[in-house]
Amino acid sequence: MKRRNFLKGTLAGSAGVVIAQFAQPEPAKARQAKMPNILWICTDQQRYDTISALGNPYIRTPNMDKLIETGTAFTHAHCQSTICTPSRGSFLTGRYPRPIRSCRNGNDSWDNAAPLITKTLADAGYDCGLAGKLHLSAAYGRIEKRPDDGYRVFHWSHHPSDSWPRGHAYEDWLNSRGTGHTELKKKYGYVPAKYHQTTWCTDRAIDFIREQRSGPWLFSLNCFDPHPPLVPPRKYLDRFDIDSLPEPPCAPSDRQQQKRLKDVFFQSSFKHYKGREGKVLLAKYWAMIELIDDNIGRLIETLEQTGQRENTLIILTSDHGNMVGHHGLLAKGCRFYEGLVRVPLIFSMPGLVKQNIRNDALVGLVDIAPTLLELAGLPADKGMHGKSLVGQLTQTEDARQFRDYVYSTYTNALAHAEKDAKTYGTMIRTRRYKLVNYHGHGTGELFDMEKDPGEFDNLWDDPDHRKIKMDLMVKSYDMTVRTTNPGTIIVGRY
Repeated sequence: MKRRNFLKGTLAGSAGVVIAQFAQPEPAKARQAKMPNILWICTDQQRYDTISALGNPYIRTPNMDKLIETGTAFTHAHCQSTICTPSRGSFLTGRYPRPIRSCRNGNDSWDNAAPLITKTLADAGYDCGLAGKLHLSAAYGRIEKRPDDGYRVFHWSHHPSDSWPRGHAYEDWLNSRGTGHTELKKKYGYVPAKYHQTTWCTDRAIDFIREQRSGPWLFSLNCFDPHPPLVPPRKYLDRFDIDSLPEPPCAPSDRQQQKRLKDVFFQSSFKHYKGREGKVLLAKYWAMIELIDDNIGRLIETLEQTGQRENTLIILTSDHGNMVGHHGLLAKGCRFYEGLVRVPLIFSMPGLVKQNIRNDALVGLVDIAPTLLELAGLPADKGMHGKSLVGQLTQTEDARQFRDYVYSTYTNALAHAEKDAKTYGTMIRTRRYKLVNYHGHGTGELFDMEKDPGEFDNLWDDPDHRKIKMDLMVKSYDMTVRTTNPGTIIVGRY
């Protein structure tokens, strides 16, 4: 089970040693011996502000905190779309959603406009497995059509439900134990932790990690939590003192702003979640994240028991966030508030990633794939729009110099929603300002993120900010044009 520790002791000085080693041509076996294992945990709809070590005083996340203590957390990581399939297509290819025609949930199949990073790594010698969602194409009451994804082990479960044909691995597992998802919810009002899809995904990951193999592995743990409906196991919700919790932030300006955006698709309408209703909403959401955290602890323990922790890179992220009552909204859609577009992004690996770092570089999930290529010693894919984070992870690059702005889009993303057919949005965010253009609606948002981090004061029509608005409009349009094709190389600083 044990392999020689990945690059043990070679990173004491800088990442230059790593790059020098990787640059030399060498036999496949020798190269594979240097490749780190990769445990890639992708939750579903987890906001950036849901981790104790990153400033949430109400939630208990000791294992996510431990990943930060032994690694680097990017505090300003942004998804490239605020909806599932476009975001997942983007971070699995290192490209923005529009150029790879990965713009909407509900597509019949994956378009194969760009290679998936998991397939690239599998071709290079990685043994790849998955449990949970893939969601590169439609999964409404059917088993998702698999693309050429590189996974040898594929335990598919889009979301916990029994309204599927045979082949939904999680429900099949419940049935093998004499129960089912609906039966459990009728009996308890929720699914107990031992039967929960997050626990099941973790069990499958542990089985995979414990397999005997000689080469490197990658496992994608793609649980459905904390995606709605927010129905955590009771013991997790009971941990919270509801009365001591805050309400989801909502200002008087939010009511008017959401009225202004009524024709721009969102999965909910404005409602101010006050008092106990708002507090319970947050408690349920955070309880689901605490369940995820407990299972991350099980994964870390398994890696330590099997002697693989030192040569395993753990990545924790999410496809996008969730409004959970903030600004008077639930769920997701075409908005680009921090709670939707900003997500956790943590890398942890002893000896490789600098420890206990909060890095405030403007980064995107589009940066994960090029990072994995570099860490695996594979040639860069020049068609990727993302940038490798290796220099940031080893602190050989200045965080403030990494990128001037991040870019995110929403393009008619929900095939089954009539209003959504007219909904297109683009966000560009510099360190100080965020500009959102709701195309075809004659309106948008401009926020000063230093003076107004809660995004309550929309400066879109403010004459004093006209020049800033125009400058950001030009940058946003430039990014749209420069990323038209999947193989486009972005020229210039961004």
